[in-house]
Amino acid sequence: MMSETRLPEPERTGALWWRATLDMLPLSISVIPWGILCGALALQAGMSPLQAQLMSLLVYAGAAQLSATTLFGAGTPLLPIMGSTMVITSQHLLYGFTFRRDVLPLSLRWRASLAFFLTDEMFAVALKDRERSGAFNPAYALIAGFVFYLFWNLATLLGIAAGQYIDGLDKMGLDFAIAATFIAMTLPAMKNLPMVAATLVSGGTALVTKPLLAEIHIIVSALAGMVVGYVLHRMRR
Repeated sequence: MMSETRLPEPERTGALWWRATLDMLPLSISVIPWGILCGALALQAGMSPLQAQLMSLLVYAGAAQLSATTLFGAGTPLLPIMGSTMVITSQHLLYGFTFRRDVLPLSLRWRASLAFFLTDEMFAVALKDRERSGAFNPAYALIAGFVFYLFWNLATLLGIAAGQYIDGLDKMGLDFAIAATFIAMTLPAMKNLPMVAATLVSGGTALVTKPLLAEIHIIVSALAGMVVGYVLHRMRR
């Protein structure tokens, strides 16, 4: 009988872990200053070190954490903080729709795990892998999200430790990591006219609408970019 040559299961799993980790590594490194800033600002806002770390462990949303921390430090009630968090993270609804057909056949445990680890960075890496391989790999996406989660929490821990001994961490320009991370995710996706137009329209709309619609300008600008990108995509087809 002719035997079939197959890789052992642990080796295939190990290769998947390496590939997902290496793909996520650049974005994970770029977000370290952002995580340090979140940890340090949480202490300045009056949180204990444990509360600051739990925020990254349980909330796990960079921009929303910064906003919530600032509002918490200013004594804002809980309801406005929750509303601000929902608005800032509203793009996750779009991410969910993008992967909807891919995750529907999965069990609730898989869907819940992917939803928890879903970030802008995990979405970008998983989407690129789906385009490259032609299929969505939930294990790859989950590993990539978990790797980013570890880096984020380690960076927060570093910020908490540094924030107790170094004053003025929030004035050292660490917030530039936010812009750098999103630039790193956006540029590789700008491969055609619809993508370029959607990016420019979203950015321009955000600048124009922020003074007028401060609470929803992110949603408005995202929808404007999506409409322009969709129309140009249909015209090209």
